[in-house]
Amino acid sequence: MSVDRRSVLRGAAAGAAGVGFTTVGAVPTLAEAAPASHGDRSPFPRHKPFPPLLDDPKGILALPPGFKYKIVTYAGQTKLTTGQPTPDHHDGTAVFSTGNKYQLIQNHEISSDGPLGVPPIEGTVYDAGVGAAGGCTVITVGKDGTNLGEWVGISGTLTNCAGGPTPWGTWMTCEETENKANGTTRLKDHGYVFEVWGDGKTAHPVPLKALGRYAHEALAIDADRTHIYLSEDASGPNGTFYRWSAPRGYKLGPNSWTDLQNKDFGTLEALAILGDDGKPIPDVAYLTSAQLLRPFRVAWVPVPDRDGATTSVRKQFTDGQITRGKKFEGVFGTEQGVYVVNSYAESGTADLPADAVPHDGMVWFYNYAERTIQLVTYFPENAAANKGAEAKYDDYNFDGPDNVTVTPWGSLVLAEDGNASSHVLSATPGGPTYAIARNMLNDSEFTGPTFSADGKVLFVNIQTPGITLAITGPWRDYLG
Repeated sequence: MSVDRRSVLRGAAAGAAGVGFTTVGAVPTLAEAAPASHGDRSPFPRHKPFPPLLDDPKGILALPPGFKYKIVTYAGQTKLTTGQPTPDHHDGTAVFSTGNKYQLIQNHEISSDGPLGVPPIEGTVYDAGVGAAGGCTVITVGKDGTNLGEWVGISGTLTNCAGGPTPWGTWMTCEETENKANGTTRLKDHGYVFEVWGDGKTAHPVPLKALGRYAHEALAIDADRTHIYLSEDASGPNGTFYRWSAPRGYKLGPNSWTDLQNKDFGTLEALAILGDDGKPIPDVAYLTSAQLLRPFRVAWVPVPDRDGATTSVRKQFTDGQITRGKKFEGVFGTEQGVYVVNSYAESGTADLPADAVPHDGMVWFYNYAERTIQLVTYFPENAAANKGAEAKYDDYNFDGPDNVTVTPWGSLVLAEDGNASSHVLSATPGGPTYAIARNMLNDSEFTGPTFSADGKVLFVNIQTPGITLAITGPWRDYLG
């Protein structure tokens, strides 16, 4: 995400860090779910409470006992295979298994030229303007967390925030911006989705205009490969959640990028959560924990001009036509549906409707088959979590969930970007939330949590200064 609720990074970046280890199932259908308090009737995955976090003697990452981390990349310190330093501002990340190795494709949420931008490697460049220094790198990682090489997958993009993996092993990276070409620093329009390959040979740096031009955050492709669900991180007015649908009989695949370049290919629609009266609920902040696990019907409203040529996409809808939300953020798809996060809605701000309820985080689940959406995790506005530096080592009060991933056992992992300490969180839909890591280095957010398919490694980033961490330990003992 580009809007950080912290006013300043109070902890300075550490010096050169060592790279040795430092010790410190399917998601169920939710439409008919019972509250977690119903005991054995609940279909949600269960996990054991994580023990209290132990401070790291190196001052980087607090973890539960029995867990350890290894630094994979460090902006400005590790190097690309082409010799340049690793870019900074690590964000959305996907992990793929390649034989006895892992492969990460990683966003760098960089908005302008700088010393640690993504280098414009020939063949990977979308916009050659100096104001487009974002992009993605690809990292080969050994099973022990060793960095075996990093290179550029796409460059010349802008503010690459999150995205989503494809079923055919590529990454779709999202630009969180609406900036247009200005003839100098930006030579092309921005605010698109791009597909990124990790083979070191394939690069098609072309915008997938069918998915719209707006402040994209993340996306997920459904199990049938006929829809893509996309979040929008924007305000004034708040953004929303979108669905792209393929033409009848079409299925997404490795060559779909050629079709998705056409802005009129398929349809793009915006979410409307319907209340009991059948009318759209204007903003997600009208719903609270009182509605936890209740399924709501939805409608999908066509986007008039998905390229936002004269009017931003979200501004093309009248009040009450769709459901908006402050900071639609992380998205992650399963066989049954898709999760999407709203980070917060602060009281006393223009982005919170006057009669809505402030909150410190929401996680939703949209069920493909039932065509319903449910609130599955809710953080009420929490004064303890909003104390900033006073709550630096508070591992019980959370706020500002951002990126989300689903573990191999069906539970959720959330990356915090709030006011107090930044955590990586483990959550069960309808159930408890536990801290599983804490940033001890500074106040930067965590980004890009992603589990290896074998359940052995959780990769996560500290966005600033830009560090990728491989966390290992007895995950199955707590999550399995």
